[in-house]
Amino acid sequence: MEEAIDAASSNTEILSISDPATLASVLTDGVKKTISDSRVKVTYEPGFVPRAPPTIPDIPPEQLAAMIKATVKVEVLDGNIGYLKIQHIIGEEIAQKVGPLLLEHVWDKIFPTAGMILDFRSAITGELSGIPYIVSYFTEPEPLIHIDSVYDRTSDVTIELWSMPTLLGKRYGTSKPLIILTSQDTLGVAEDVAYCLKNLKRATVVGENTAGGTVKTSKIKVGDTDFYVFVPVAKSINPITGKSWEINGVAPDVEVAAEDALDAAIAIIKLRAEIPELLQTAA
Repeated sequence: MEEAIDAASSNTEILSISDPATLASVLTDGVKKTISDSRVKVTYEPGFVPRAPPTIPDIPPEQLAAMIKATVKVEVLDGNIGYLKIQHIIGEEIAQKVGPLLLEHVWDKIFPTAGMILDFRSAITGELSGIPYIVSYFTEPEPLIHIDSVYDRTSDVTIELWSMPTLLGKRYGTSKPLIILTSQDTLGVAEDVAYCLKNLKRATVVGENTAGGTVKTSKIKVGDTDFYVFVPVAKSINPITGKSWEINGVAPDVEVAAEDALDAAIAIIKLRAEIPELLQTAA
């Protein structure tokens, strides 16, 4: 990246760009091509003031409940198929705090269903601690499973994520069908959850190849300017594949356009439900 910036410093075409927002866009394209990383982004943000996220105790329970309802859609479809659309994957700490609300508004409605569809097509944000929390609902309590390893460059520490032995409410288990819907906009933590469940052979991914983001980025100010650089500062390594979903994204098992993914998922679950009867008829 330093080499790319040095090259840009002597590029008269770039230096002639007077509009800072346009310059940021040009620099973004140049850096992405130079280091082959589509996740890096240069922005121009005059007057930007970093804001610390509110701590959990400062958020009233009713506000947390409203946040959950705004980012989660729950429905039981025809054929007793549970549908759960998630836009933001909450962390374990928030999940524990609003546990009764989660059970009442989400889990108790879809737990009795015969199959489930997790819709991550619009999921673009999330917390790292939410990965084992979600994955554990679709695995058994024992033995514990090594789900993911995340290397944090800023602290030079690798964190291992494992399935959880105890959870709020009942587990969905491992026998009922689970379909995850993805799109080219599915980003970050949602990609990690999809990749984990796919390689555990617990879920079928239906839709489009995901964005190929990262679990953590850092926003770095460029000198004494109003330019900022978004840089990935952590890397996910799956213990099963030894690889990462970052940059390349998560490839679907069944590739269809994002707008057609829900219909395809419903058809897959219904077909799987008919297989035992078809086999018995054939026998």
